[in-house]
Amino acid sequence: MRKWRANPWAVLVTLSLGFFMTLLDLTIVNIAIPDMMDGLGASFGQTLWVVSGYALTLSALVITASRLGDLRGPRNLFAIGLAVFTVASLACGFAPTPQALIIARVVQGIGAALLTPQTMTLIVAVFPAERRGTAMGIWGTVAGLATLSGPTLGGFLVSALDWRWIFFVNVPIGVAALVLTFLVVPDIRPGRAHRFDLMGVVLATGALFCLAFGLQEGESYHWGAGIWGLIAAGCALAVGFLLHQRRRQDREPLVPFALFRDRNFTSMTALVGLVSIAMLGLVLPFNLYLQSVLHLSAVKAGLVLAPSSLVSMTVGPFAGRLADRIGGKYVLLSGLACYAAGIVVIAVVATPGATWLAFLPATLLTGLGVGCIIAPMSTEAMRYVPRHLAGAASGVNNTVRQIGSVIGAAAVGALLQGRLAAEMAAGKTYAAAFTATLHTTAILPIAVLVVGALACLMLRPRTAQPATAAAPAETAQPAAAR
Repeated sequence: MRKWRANPWAVLVTLSLGFFMTLLDLTIVNIAIPDMMDGLGASFGQTLWVVSGYALTLSALVITASRLGDLRGPRNLFAIGLAVFTVASLACGFAPTPQALIIARVVQGIGAALLTPQTMTLIVAVFPAERRGTAMGIWGTVAGLATLSGPTLGGFLVSALDWRWIFFVNVPIGVAALVLTFLVVPDIRPGRAHRFDLMGVVLATGALFCLAFGLQEGESYHWGAGIWGLIAAGCALAVGFLLHQRRRQDREPLVPFALFRDRNFTSMTALVGLVSIAMLGLVLPFNLYLQSVLHLSAVKAGLVLAPSSLVSMTVGPFAGRLADRIGGKYVLLSGLACYAAGIVVIAVVATPGATWLAFLPATLLTGLGVGCIIAPMSTEAMRYVPRHLAGAASGVNNTVRQIGSVIGAAAVGALLQGRLAAEMAAGKTYAAAFTATLHTTAILPIAVLVVGALACLMLRPRTAQPATAAAPAETAQPAAAR
């Protein structure tokens, strides 16, 4: 195994295993909600907290975890995150009560937050710039595959075994990834000591939690004064955080503003949030349509979405390699166009009496789109980021990804409920009302993808060298070499 030590591709496989689990657990739980309610005697509100507790914790702690990676080494934080996530998954599977499951899911979110930002940092560290696009292609494929395959895999596990296995399946993967981490991932450390911005961590965590909770749970609390007060508090804390960061730009801030002088990083960070909104804006209502209107089982609904995952997994590495050769702008624009076209086809085909096979061309299109988006988006975001800012860049990028998912779920949830109620009030049957609602909700992801295409137009040409590329890079080396 020594020959694989610090081998970039072995490192990538290890990182991808951990990253896959964290994203899979954002979507795999949704398909098991009815079984969890029956198995634990949980209320619907408690079961929703099983989903929310994980997402909220992950969203709130990613920036802090990325900074801890700079302080203690990304491999160490990745390993700690893996261990916490794996043990928490076991606790989730054995949870005897809804309260125990919610607590275990929060701990899972802590583990996911610790390991997620380290993956991008380590990829930037071990891969040379000319091969980083291919690596990001594989990493991005894993991200797309995990997000899209959650309903499929979850449906199989719930139907064939039990809802608890959606958590038990993480344990062997987590153990294998943890062993590989110490065998192949180098212990890369900064060449000098770092400071820890405690006030920045408190402000960032408070702001992200308030905003994520308010947006995610707003519908549950009927968007009352308390929710709007929480969102206002989150905005105030975010402003306080930015003012605090401005004063610390010469003392290792959590968010170096120099990152945003890089046009590629700025536009791609915006795009990652927009794509997260668009993906939730399609997958959530479409999955509900398949089960509540066409009356497909969880397994069959997952299988309808499976071609999208398979195409995305196949296309991703090639898209990353192409982005290395010609730049990511046109690959991204093609991917956004394919994804939008797939949404349009789904909206056109969706009727109360449609067959699942009619959606195959649309799911193939969306898979092609995701495959062409995720990898080049990550590559272009990190292309000119200096190595000493990679941890901070990864933290910001992943935080925006999570906030985008929260906003997407909140927006499409509110739109779904509002439109469905209006359609039902007009005297339509449930199937007709939900189908009409699906047609309306399709406007949200398409509009977001159009904005994303405008962000892609800001990308620098492949040969351009922005100012950040010339920034002095801090020496990073394996700890054993120092």
